[in-house]
Amino acid sequence: MREQENRGSRGHQQDRLRVAGGQEYEINYLARKHSVPRFMVEEAISAVGNNRKLIEEYITDRQSRRR
Repeated sequence: MREQENRGSRGHQQDRLRVAGGQEYEINYLARKHSVPRFMVEEAISAVGNNRKLIEEYITDRQSRRR
C-alpha cells in the first residue's frame, strides 16, 4: 500500500513542474499570475519549453526589460 502512495504522489509532484501548453487553463493561470497577455506565456513556452520555473523566469525577465 505504501508503495502505491509514493508512486502516485511522485507523479503529481513532477506534473506540477511542467506546463501543459495545449491547455487553455494553464496558459490563462500563468497570464493572470504574472499580469501578462496570453501571447507572452505562449511565447515563453515556445522559447524555453514546458518547464514551469523556466517559463516564470522568462516572463519575469521580459517584464523587467519592458520597464
